[in-house]
Amino acid sequence: MSPSNPPAAAPSPLSLERQICYAMHTTVRAFDGVYRELLAEHGLSYPQYIALMTIGEHGPVTVGRLGELMRLDSGTLSPLLKRMEGARLVGRARDPEDERRVVVSLTAGGRERLDSLGDVPHRVAERSGLSRQQLVDLHRTLRQITESLDSPA
Repeated sequence: MSPSNPPAAAPSPLSLERQICYAMHTTVRAFDGVYRELLAEHGLSYPQYIALMTIGEHGPVTVGRLGELMRLDSGTLSPLLKRMEGARLVGRARDPEDERRVVVSLTAGGRERLDSLGDVPHRVAERSGLSRQQLVDLHRTLRQITESLDSPA
């Protein structure tokens, strides 16, 4: 090797491109862009989409339980639900069994909007460039990572 061409240094363990967190971050941002584009056609933000799906699957549900399922704190969830209620996608009412709790349910309009979103997962999958099996495997891996990271050390 000549002095003008020194050997390449080994990549630093702190190189940004080697960080799994950065790879996850950039992937999430790319997914966000695709979802933002597809959901704009339906007049929804990504958090509203997730809330509609969660309430549709589990609802009616208390605000506290919805926050747990969506992994959002009440400070983030309350304004989201207020906007969704204003758009007549959800309704909020006091729990008759415990007046301290608020129950969230889909309105007829919210159910219609949710039903209109059936093609979104397929369109996102297509845009990912991954096969169905690759997506299934990736989903399983991400769930395993989440469970591991959520477990006490």
